[in-house]
Amino acid sequence: MQHIRKTFAGVTALDGVELHVHPGEIHGLIGENGAGKSTLIKILAGVYAPDSGEISVGGRRLASVTPAAVQQEGIRFIHQELHLIPHFTVAESVFIGQERCHRLGRLDRRAMRADSEKFFREVLNIRLDGNRLIRDLSQAELKLVQIARALIDGEARLVVFDEPTAPLEAREAALLFAAIRALKARGIAIIYVSHYLNEITQICDRVTVLRNGKQVATLDEVNADDIDRLIELMVGRELTTLFAPPAEKPPSTTPWLSLENLGSDAFRHINFQLAPGEIVGIAGLSGSGREQLIDALYGLYPLRQGTLRIAGKAVRLRSPVQAIAEGIALVPRDRRHHGLIQPLSVADNINIASPGSLSRFGWELKEKARQNALALAEKLDIRPRNVRQAVRFLSGGNQQKVILARWLNSHSQLFILDEPTLGVDVGARAEIYHLTRQLADKGRCVLVSSSDASELIGLCDRLLVMRRGEIVAEVPTHNLTQDGLLALTSGGSEQETP
Repeated sequence: MQHIRKTFAGVTALDGVELHVHPGEIHGLIGENGAGKSTLIKILAGVYAPDSGEISVGGRRLASVTPAAVQQEGIRFIHQELHLIPHFTVAESVFIGQERCHRLGRLDRRAMRADSEKFFREVLNIRLDGNRLIRDLSQAELKLVQIARALIDGEARLVVFDEPTAPLEAREAALLFAAIRALKARGIAIIYVSHYLNEITQICDRVTVLRNGKQVATLDEVNADDIDRLIELMVGRELTTLFAPPAEKPPSTTPWLSLENLGSDAFRHINFQLAPGEIVGIAGLSGSGREQLIDALYGLYPLRQGTLRIAGKAVRLRSPVQAIAEGIALVPRDRRHHGLIQPLSVADNINIASPGSLSRFGWELKEKARQNALALAEKLDIRPRNVRQAVRFLSGGNQQKVILARWLNSHSQLFILDEPTLGVDVGARAEIYHLTRQLADKGRCVLVSSSDASELIGLCDRLLVMRRGEIVAEVPTHNLTQDGLLALTSGGSEQETP
């Protein structure tokens, strides 16, 4: 890709960007949210037409860059979203849109199963039963099915991985890395887009860095020692601290939230307390009950037993409306589908949780609402500042800030952050971490659920470790290592603290 330029409504998204990828190379593409990565990939996919520049494959310029033409050239895309049908089998999912059929037009299920299993075995070096249902697979297995679906025709020359490990645990990510290296060994070129810089330095041969729509560097070699340099190239400045230190003032000793022997279909015997000024993390692998516990605290998942107390009063949360009324705010793990109303503006998404203060006699005070949203956008550095813009056009990090701004405008006392920096670049991540610490310093309670071990250890004061539906350990974070946390979540040999 040479001299790629693209503007949207007068705003330059890409300014003369170049990207060169060799056969059998894993090439990292990094940058902050809004740096231009997604726009560049969509131009390569034929979704957007560049204003200028050209794309060449195998030394030959593409006269027409359309989705069909790109597919014909052997360029494949593995998106962050899975788009798989739960009740389909693995084989059906791999061959969807390119099914094997008998002469009379009936599906040849036996051939599809045999060919899919052969692909997994010979290309990705794993064994996966073609008759298993999609709904029964792990997140890593789902990602591998997605890869097989893109590559099953045997014509792939370049594969683009867009945030492939976002939903994966560390052990699942290792399985995906092995599959990517197997593709590299077959001479397939790979573009790897990720916000996790430790992954970039671990798996990529070269790295291109974008900032504000421009290509600022291409590094011909990277290793773990280059992470600070990559961060500085991405954000244009040195990040002195990723995590803000806690305030010298200790948190309150009087709990605001108390869980006493809480239980449901997914967890049991949950006991802990959360006091104002505290940031408490919940760690646990997929299936540990962590996600269901978070949902239950917001009235989204039914409780079967136990007592939940808020400010000393026993309550039964039956809906999010009731949870909000009790002072609980949730930043959900799936911001796109569960946190934002995509067609609405940034201002409407910020103001939606506090209509009373921005209306009179049931009518919205539009200018007051706009000024309120603009003030919060400036406070959280939401970019661009145009609060009338539809929220769906914002980058992931800025969308996350919109949800945080919504609850900052409310009178919430407990902030539940579920995977708060999933798909968010390192610059925005630092801002979210500092904002979270400010909430605690102002006497709010913060509960963080995350699959990112470094995030939990760096952000939280103490951690609750869940395994198989129970809290198996409660540990302070000041001397905790990532290996130690992984041992606790997976049932390893580290000492557990009840």
